[in-house]
Amino acid sequence: MNFQDQGHPLSGEGIEQVCNTLGVTQPEVWAVLSVETRGFGFLKDRRPQILFERHIFHNQTDGRFDSSAPDISDSKAGGYIGGAAEYDRLDKALGLDQAAALKSASWGIGQVMGFNFADAGFTTVDAMVAALVADENAQLLAMANFIKANGLAGAMQKGKWDAFARGYNGPSFEKNRYDTRLAAAHAQYKVMLPDLGLRTAQAALLYLGFDPGTIDGVTGKRTRSAISAYQEKAGLPKTGELDITTESTLLSQAFPSA
Repeated sequence: MNFQDQGHPLSGEGIEQVCNTLGVTQPEVWAVLSVETRGFGFLKDRRPQILFERHIFHNQTDGRFDSSAPDISDSKAGGYIGGAAEYDRLDKALGLDQAAALKSASWGIGQVMGFNFADAGFTTVDAMVAALVADENAQLLAMANFIKANGLAGAMQKGKWDAFARGYNGPSFEKNRYDTRLAAAHAQYKVMLPDLGLRTAQAALLYLGFDPGTIDGVTGKRTRSAISAYQEKAGLPKTGELDITTESTLLSQAFPSA
């Protein structure tokens, strides 16, 4: 399967659609996103962020690959490599059982498990993956659909982060302090929301080989440094600021089809 596309970041329309779907405001949504995937759904090569779960693959295939491929099929969770290397694990599983492999990875900005494709709003896992490869708006909506289907929207609306974490991350959520991390992130985003325009520019810089740091919609030293490096390469005035000319040139190069 092809897991690469344009990797379009979230838009204002995408965020609004999800807020309406869940009956929440942006701080609640951003809190979940920042804790689940550090706030961005794609790798620098534009493939969705994933995490392959070998114990899910074991369950999906009745353990028939445990002996021949213990690194990707085991009754216990583990074997994680992280980042782009997770696709190596997925590729190996795809060669054994494609549907089970896709169901055994968590996908995109909300890290929705493939086997939850129906709750995410899709008829097949293949359809879900194809949509999530395209852009973050689809990734975010899949997460919202999953949250709504599992009765967790009310917990988000009321700020009951322990109840939300229990439903979204499982009964062992306290081990990783998901509830307290969600509460802290929510408080932060109530004060200031990410700048989506800057966030899109950060994603563009990442795709073009300039490291802006965290894709968070906030200007910091690494983002300014990345902008300066891009401006120098593009023959633009080296200011470190995302002026109109820099932004237009940057986006046209990173997302030519747009």
